[in-house]
Amino acid sequence: MTTAAGSATVRARLALWLFFASEVFLFGALLAVRFHLWGATRPDLDPRLGLGVTSILLTSSFFMNRAEAAIARGDRLNFLGGLVLTAALGVSFLIGVIGFEWQGELRPGDGVYGSILFAMTGLHAFHVLTGLGFIGIILVRSAGRRFTPDNHWGVEACAIYWHFVDLVWVFYYPALYLMGSPVGP
Repeated sequence: MTTAAGSATVRARLALWLFFASEVFLFGALLAVRFHLWGATRPDLDPRLGLGVTSILLTSSFFMNRAEAAIARGDRLNFLGGLVLTAALGVSFLIGVIGFEWQGELRPGDGVYGSILFAMTGLHAFHVLTGLGFIGIILVRSAGRRFTPDNHWGVEACAIYWHFVDLVWVFYYPALYLMGSPVGP
């Protein structure tokens, strides 16, 4: 027999995966627009910056995974440490994109290159910021020891969201920084 809490978790999991399905269409549409409008070209972006922010984001996923695994084992210290490191790396990613990439020569009004670059990185940055808010909520709720090895769906949902956002960037990074011949702004 299924408990009410168990059935709520099943519904929450289904809702999360339906949300991700809609997000795949959203991010996929921007990726398709990039290839349609840029073709075999791309703006002359610094691939080292792209690699740097990609490395930061992928490292953040490692620590998010460690945090989720730690709470499943009841290891609060590594759980909290993993969340804090994930958040710090997420902020570092945003600094790299917004503080450096967006301060380059290319502006949002610079035709298809500027509009696509800022749409793709802006939407992704918004999702990273949302993930940081999600991590913040998990940290606040952790103060009351709300999550246990038997009850940590909120942490799992946060981790799945964070990994999804990272996965999107794995597709965006080569599309923005590596594929196509660079052209000036």
